[in-house]
Amino acid sequence: MHILIVEDEERLAKALKKGLELKGYAVDWLADSEKARNRILLYRSEYDLIILDLMLPGIDGATITESVRQEGVTTPIIILTARNETEHKVDLLNKGADDYIVKPFSFEELLARINSVLRRPTQSKPVVLKVGDLEMDMATRVVRKEGTEVPLTLKEFSLLECFMRQPNEVLSREKLFDHVWDFNSLSWSNVLDVHMKNLRKKLGTDENGDNLFETVRGVGYRLAGEIRE
Repeated sequence: MHILIVEDEERLAKALKKGLELKGYAVDWLADSEKARNRILLYRSEYDLIILDLMLPGIDGATITESVRQEGVTTPIIILTARNETEHKVDLLNKGADDYIVKPFSFEELLARINSVLRRPTQSKPVVLKVGDLEMDMATRVVRKEGTEVPLTLKEFSLLECFMRQPNEVLSREKLFDHVWDFNSLSWSNVLDVHMKNLRKKLGTDENGDNLFETVRGVGYRLAGEIRE
């Protein structure tokens, strides 16, 4: 999952970025409101969630939210606000925010709200993903193959999640990189290949003895398997 934080308070932003990265998210941080608005419009498909401070210098968070919604951006947005009035919260939601959190807040509360918002897309995302003999529990972040738990690193888990949400589809290297690594990572490095090699080693073959991941030369990779209920 790729998250954009827009927050001008450096200490808070760095704390949130570090905490979310430790939870396995790829996180970008911007302090400039105009740059943030442009980033959201230009790279709308690369972010799974935006955490947006309300009281930004220049363009405030509510205006950014309303503006990008008018441009057709559907990425979930959580607003960070110091105001707790009901009318204010209603206004934020009416302008397109998916949720808000009142400062000061605990990191655990933010995580809970992130998980809640990410379960609210246009099509409901299941808590447990099942493809072939693989099972991924999003709540406990546990992966099992044929019922046996497979220990994965944070990046390996995020990478596998991309495949299990879109089984049998060819996912380009660029798309995988955008959803698992932050904006400043080098997409031409071999980090993706290293993680794919490790996933193949840990997950082995499917029930038919075939490789789980197919390499599509010049494009990317595909996870083959039947979606199970």
